[in-house]
Amino acid sequence: IRLQNRLFVSWRSPTGMDCKLVGPETLCFCTHRYKQHKTDFGVIPKERPICVPCRVSKCQCKSYHFVPLNGTQPIRCRCKHFADQHGAAPGFPCNACAKCSGFHSCFTCGCGQPTYAHETVVETKEERLAQGKPVGQDVPYAAMGGLTGFSSLADGYMRLDDSGIGAPSAEFLESPVTNMNHPFLKAFQGPSSSAQASGPGAVMQVSRLRRPEEDDMAYFERQYQERVSECI
Repeated sequence: IRLQNRLFVSWRSPTGMDCKLVGPETLCFCTHRYKQHKTDFGVIPKERPICVPCRVSKCQCKSYHFVPLNGTQPIRCRCKHFADQHGAAPGFPCNACAKCSGFHSCFTCGCGQPTYAHETVVETKEERLAQGKPVGQDVPYAAMGGLTGFSSLADGYMRLDDSGIGAPSAEFLESPVTNMNHPFLKAFQGPSSSAQASGPGAVMQVSRLRRPEEDDMAYFERQYQERVSECI
């Protein structure tokens, strides 16, 4: 059933970027984790938005809501209190003060939008594919949420896939390395005919590059032997 009816959960900015992809251990406003909510459905509900209620006894959470963080640190509401003091959802009033009617923070996400402008989105595989967003492979694991790979752990603006800023084009990846590129790229570019014909210094620099057939030990051993021969 999980292979067919998996729900993808993300914290989305107004621009459509998935700034955070929810996983099994991601916290909700109700202080429980996503894996403690109802994540398995024999039949996906037709109502939208899809509600993912908490399964913990006596919890009032009717659907999962992502808790925004500043890195690993919690952020405060405008009433100066944290999310865990605002009940089971952002719209719940603060338990520590009578004036706050709901969690509202002006903290700016890495995408440049304030946290209050984001929303927690629960969607199906088909709905996600229709938007051109990655879905990964079908897996039988529980409460995977929006995780599709290691890149899912990074913020949206840092991911080089369709859920973030977009993958680089083929023209960009295949473009030749120039003097304007990062020194790391220039150091590890393949040997060119001009480098081979520019004297012993260029040949020595090329020889210090790793060869395609070399493993780690062979590469470092060759570097060691060349440096010893230079000293002699």
